[in-house]
Amino acid sequence: MTHRQVVISASRRTDIPGFYMPWFMQQIKQASVETVNPYNLRTRTIPLAPRHVHSIVFWSKNFGPFIDEGYGERLRRYGYRLFFNFTINSESRPLEPNIPPLDDRLGQLETLCTVYGPEAVTWRFDPVCFYKTPSGHRHNLADFERIADVAARYGIRRCITSFRDDYKKIDRRTAKRAGFRFIDPPLQKKVRVLTFMAAHLAGNRIDLYTCCEKAVLAALPPGSGVKAAACIDHHLLARLYGEGVSFSRDTGQRRKQGCGCHTAVDIGDYRRHPCYHDCLFCYANPVSPS
Repeated sequence: MTHRQVVISASRRTDIPGFYMPWFMQQIKQASVETVNPYNLRTRTIPLAPRHVHSIVFWSKNFGPFIDEGYGERLRRYGYRLFFNFTINSESRPLEPNIPPLDDRLGQLETLCTVYGPEAVTWRFDPVCFYKTPSGHRHNLADFERIADVAARYGIRRCITSFRDDYKKIDRRTAKRAGFRFIDPPLQKKVRVLTFMAAHLAGNRIDLYTCCEKAVLAALPPGSGVKAAACIDHHLLARLYGEGVSFSRDTGQRRKQGCGCHTAVDIGDYRRHPCYHDCLFCYANPVSPS
């Protein structure tokens, strides 16, 4: 039987590159990590030696600490293959209060593309948000075109997006802000937004993908060019780093909503690794910003 290596996801649940790389490197040194299922709290031990790991997919909104401390280069010397899902949204302190300025994040994107190659980086503009404040209706698309233009210069060819999801904890969080309320726009407005985004990206030779937006994707006109995303795409990882991975779909993700991810082991932990970005729309954020 052919040995299948595992893909490590680090992590959908928190920002490991931004906050927890010392912990991550300790697990690499130990050649294993203990994961906890967030639903049934069962634990299992995952081997992390390079021979067991096909590739590591890092997710972050701030790769500054990762870059500044040279973690990626150390991991490559140890024999690991790296991929990066980098979320870069418009500058918005109300929505994302604790992330670096946009110029800094674009500088990080340039570094990742230069050092690891743009084919190993996916830009996520995620999520698209609409909301109401005392001064009127707002959205977070203001810097989208600028980010797209810069990303294209660095060689980025994939952008993944989605619309903000409703969660009761988010409603409770925003209720503490007088006059602030998230809005879920009608389907046709979402179609117009994706059509606009896809058209601008096409001019930059960037493809647009949607994460868990099955209904919106189905409503798009023929020829829109928008595709369903696999944020962890083993076909892409295999092209970059060779075969050895399973192409089975990840049953732990939102497949009914259109998630196309292949199976991976997510090593983040909501309780042990709280995310301090405090993004207002984030389902993983238990903190209620003041």
